[in-house]
Amino acid sequence: MVEILFEDNHLIAVLKKPADLSQGDRTGDEAIDAAVKNYIALKYKKPGAVFLGLIHCLDRPAGGVLLFSRTSKALGRMNEIFRTREVRKTYLAIVGERPPEDEDTLTHFLKKNEKQNKTYVYDSEVKGSKKASLSYRLAGRSRSFFLLEVELHTGRHHQIRAQLAKIGCPIKGDLKYGYSRSNEDGSICLLARRLEFIHPVKKEKVIITAPLPEGDAWKLFRNVEV
Repeated sequence: MVEILFEDNHLIAVLKKPADLSQGDRTGDEAIDAAVKNYIALKYKKPGAVFLGLIHCLDRPAGGVLLFSRTSKALGRMNEIFRTREVRKTYLAIVGERPPEDEDTLTHFLKKNEKQNKTYVYDSEVKGSKKASLSYRLAGRSRSFFLLEVELHTGRHHQIRAQLAKIGCPIKGDLKYGYSRSNEDGSICLLARRLEFIHPVKKEKVIITAPLPEGDAWKLFRNVEV
């Protein structure tokens, strides 16, 4: 059953759980967009094909707010909002090492290796790389872990995972980027916590927030305001 975080005639946001696919890929596994289409078809008794436009993607092992458009008009406008970075994207990440600074902005150049499905991080521009920027702050700590609140300024492939690993803070469970152990459920401790933007049709401010996951590491930070 898909969990709805926001819904109106133009947009629908759902809670993507780790292991859910944002959209279909070569694995052939069913993606969450199929479940959302089915939800809309049943709720509104829509015959035939349901229009649903994916506005952004989340990495498969991550979870959080995933936003779709319900009309082509809203899709075009939301794509422009994301392209011009008129959206605030806030993530939470649990890491095993304290970052060098309690608050900082990271700017690197990222290059994706298609065969490995992995992003490499450089301090200066290299051929085929793209500039990437994010800000983070240390939001909480436990005996073993640190909670980072991350604001994403660009939307590169595996950006948060790769940039945090670059500063010695791979995300808990993220073997691909250097964390020592996997999480039991195959997830990584990365959550798309919040999206904030001006509604493309109503012109009202929209804030969509995902709940914290139930995992043991996340429970350590239940009382942290993020």
